[in-house]
Amino acid sequence: MVARLNVRSVIAMVGLISGFGIASSVSAGEVEDAIAERLTSMVPGLKIESVEESEAKGLYTVETSSGDTIYSTADGKYLLNGDLLRLTEAGVANVTEEARANRRNELMASYGDGQAISFPADGEEKAVIDVFTDIDCPYCRKLHDEVPQLNAYGITVNYYGFPRSGPGTPSFDKYVSVWCSEDQQAAMDAAKGGRSVEPAKCDNPVQEQFQLGGRVGVTGTPAIILEDGNIVRGYVPAANLAKGLGLL
Repeated sequence: MVARLNVRSVIAMVGLISGFGIASSVSAGEVEDAIAERLTSMVPGLKIESVEESEAKGLYTVETSSGDTIYSTADGKYLLNGDLLRLTEAGVANVTEEARANRRNELMASYGDGQAISFPADGEEKAVIDVFTDIDCPYCRKLHDEVPQLNAYGITVNYYGFPRSGPGTPSFDKYVSVWCSEDQQAAMDAAKGGRSVEPAKCDNPVQEQFQLGGRVGVTGTPAIILEDGNIVRGYVPAANLAKGLGLL
């Protein structure tokens, strides 16, 4: 398992990093590469997905495979942990969360269609939500009870497996059995209702979905990914969710 970035540990290393500043003569591209090389060499197990110049002059956005975002100065001497905010006439905008939302959209789109257990909207589809769920999670079950109401509002619900206990556990095996059932929707209804589902095994994407959840920043269930890439963490009543989507 790849170690999650411990930002405190990274900051504790800044004193070490500071002795290895990046020369000011390097060109764009070389700066990003040097920052990535510096961090991966100083933090064992860290995997960096991208380094890009941020909209705040002098700061570079560092995205890791575990979903963490930190900021680095161009010379690699200083690191910032936290969200970057932009002051506008309309108020305060969260630059970091905007970037996270865009990244979630890209990751979900790259995963592809047809790999979720779907409960389609009744009639005209007005919105789609992707829900990372754990069959044994009480609030996931509460949300599932309201899926018919969400469907009636015109919301399609796509379920992605995120058994919090991880692979090789009873919850994980339950989700596999639901996926491998001939009627996935009926099996999901039964499992969420606390009823037994016939154990089954087949080629399934549950492991990949579990990993995908980690990459898009899922830390608990239910986690609802909206079409704009924003994430709603935890249970939200169907009416409130529909209202937030502008459907009521």
